[in-house]
Amino acid sequence: MPTAPRPSAARPSLTERRKAATQQEIARTAAALFAERGAAVTAEEIARASGVALRTFYRYFRTKEDAVAPLLAVGVRDWIDDLAAQAEGGDGGGADAPPVREALERAARRALTPADPPATEALHWTRGLLRAMPGDPALRAVWHRVHHDSEEALKPVLARLTGADPLTVRLAAAAANTAMRVAVEEWAAGNEPEDGPRGPAELASRAMRTLTAGLAEPLDGAGA
Repeated sequence: MPTAPRPSAARPSLTERRKAATQQEIARTAAALFAERGAAVTAEEIARASGVALRTFYRYFRTKEDAVAPLLAVGVRDWIDDLAAQAEGGDGGGADAPPVREALERAARRALTPADPPATEALHWTRGLLRAMPGDPALRAVWHRVHHDSEEALKPVLARLTGADPLTVRLAAAAANTAMRVAVEEWAAGNEPEDGPRGPAELASRAMRTLTAGLAEPLDGAGA
């Protein structure tokens, strides 16, 4: 039976869209500079290269490292949105939803397989950022904060997909989030292309299967 269309979310205001665009522009610039120069980059340099005043930079971000968070969060948001669509009836969801392990792996592959030049560029910037992190603990803290937020956002989505008890949902969110993080870190440490057999999508699929293998039965069937 066809499902009723879901009401679309309210379109952000023009001011909100401009703010988001400015944040992303600063984030891309910051990522490129961190990838090139590591911890030596200053907030002043990021602001100047982004074409904004330093005062404007600090209206958006508390520290220079915080500036990369919007870029890192894009892939995470796409991954969780993909899973949420499956939980709510999109992409074969609802009563016809695939097994949750399959849904997790499919969403991970799509999130880490660049579909256009900007997505490819974002992955390369992420690789550069991860390589800069050993010399900048504050930058690594941003990476882990983004993944902590991802894990929290995953829990209600997985609860809808599985109907499982809270402990199983929490373990599944931790396993899936860790699989994504480790896969990207492992890829970033080497020199493999993003679409090769050891690219982030392939590594994420392998890590997802490994880390969710011991979880309870709700992950093996369609959502409740």
